[in-house]
Amino acid sequence: MGNLAKRIDCDVLVVGGGINGAGIARDAAGRGLSVVLCEKDDLAQHTSSASSKLIHGGLRYLEQYHFGLVRKALAEREILLKSAPHIIRPLRFLMPHAAGAPGQRPAWMIRAGLFLYDHLAARDFLPPSGTVQLRTSPAGGPLQAQFTRAFAYSDAWVDDARLVVLAALDARERGATILTRTRCVRVRREGKRWDAELHGPGGNLHVHARCLVNAAGPWAGSFLQATGAGRARPMRLVKGSHIVVPRLFDGDHAYLLQQPDGRIVFALPYEGAFTLIGTTDVDVDAQDLDRVAISPAETAYLCDAVNRCFERRIGPDEVVWSYAGVRPLIDEGEGSASSASRDYRFEHDTSGGAPLLSVFGGKVTTFRKLAEQAVDWIGPVLGRHLPAWTAHACLPGGDVYGKVPIARAVLDYDAWVRTRRQQFAWLPDGLLVRYARSYGTRLSALLAHCRARADLGAEIVTGLYEVEADYLVRQEWALSADDILWRRTKLGLHVAPGAGQRLDAWLAARRHGTVAVP
Repeated sequence: MGNLAKRIDCDVLVVGGGINGAGIARDAAGRGLSVVLCEKDDLAQHTSSASSKLIHGGLRYLEQYHFGLVRKALAEREILLKSAPHIIRPLRFLMPHAAGAPGQRPAWMIRAGLFLYDHLAARDFLPPSGTVQLRTSPAGGPLQAQFTRAFAYSDAWVDDARLVVLAALDARERGATILTRTRCVRVRREGKRWDAELHGPGGNLHVHARCLVNAAGPWAGSFLQATGAGRARPMRLVKGSHIVVPRLFDGDHAYLLQQPDGRIVFALPYEGAFTLIGTTDVDVDAQDLDRVAISPAETAYLCDAVNRCFERRIGPDEVVWSYAGVRPLIDEGEGSASSASRDYRFEHDTSGGAPLLSVFGGKVTTFRKLAEQAVDWIGPVLGRHLPAWTAHACLPGGDVYGKVPIARAVLDYDAWVRTRRQQFAWLPDGLLVRYARSYGTRLSALLAHCRARADLGAEIVTGLYEVEADYLVRQEWALSADDILWRRTKLGLHVAPGAGQRLDAWLAARRHGTVAVP
């Protein structure tokens, strides 16, 4: 930030660099508003990188009669799949069923729910729900013998942290200023403008904004209290934790496991060699939100969930990685944590002059619609009536078959990858596939000056070459090993102990000009 002016004037200041903040910054910048986004840590460092990695309608929300949320999420599932086919891909789910077993919904209820799931919103290309006979299907092999059939349906998988980065990248390319490691420490209304003081790596910065957006996620309420910007809405903070274990099953499908307590647990194929299992729902308070972690009880719960359904038993000693995030849900004052609504609400405040918009709740799947509705309010209140646009635009790297999102981008993605194999025939296939999945059409920018494997530079840690690390620093705000190994890529699961320290040393040397990157 050292090369920035000490004061910036803008239309919109967004506080929070999770999926909602990045989405609002992207939408607003694309409508011609001048935008500044500040995030106290890295993009997606907290809740937005700690999801179940799904773009889904939320099948279980039908039991709670949240039909509007499911319809909205299902519509967004189709839009997002087509706009970012490199980081979002279809995923088939199997729900094993054993009549009479604890926690099993009646078959008629599941069929009715899946019928609604198929028809609440348009489904352009994902296959409909159906039934699988597990005794004759390879998908039944890993499961216990009590499960003789499964109900199948479609949703999608997403690299959640990369989704946030791509939204922020799109916002920057449309004119927004994105400030990471920059905390908003004070705001006050001065007539029709907000005066905000930001603290970042380069010192203090003052932002004068016509509108303030509070998209601080779990910190949304405390941000209002600490800055005096507005009245805090009661929020329910729910921790969701996940574990990763060595792969439990072959295939690219996932399982939805019904539990005796009525909850469901996902078992998802992850990073080729692993299975991702989650999630839990545990109420937490607002203390120490920066360092949330899975508890032994949550680990045991997820292991037990698997052991009720799979032949192979697992225990805490098989967990190779775990993560936890706090979901800021709307506090309705009753019900279990798992039944609390995942929908979002806005609070609009124009009583003191300059407008304030606070975002409460939300989920990864509905971020684009949330952002669109937020800017639908922001534009007119600032005297700018600007049309929505994100439903018809690809995210960076998603334009594999043109700038307009189309079903072909999803259905023929593998064909697009084959053409990249021809273009970069010198690149090892595993690396090519990972680069294509991470960067999409931006692969050409990543490898712009590479004609042979040697042009990738040194292999800093397993699978990470200098050219990629340099690209992530220059283009995607990466500053630390964790930024690169756990958020921009998932190489953290594949590298040896000590890799993070080696990468941090390389990054420090790069900052001091002692590394010559390709």
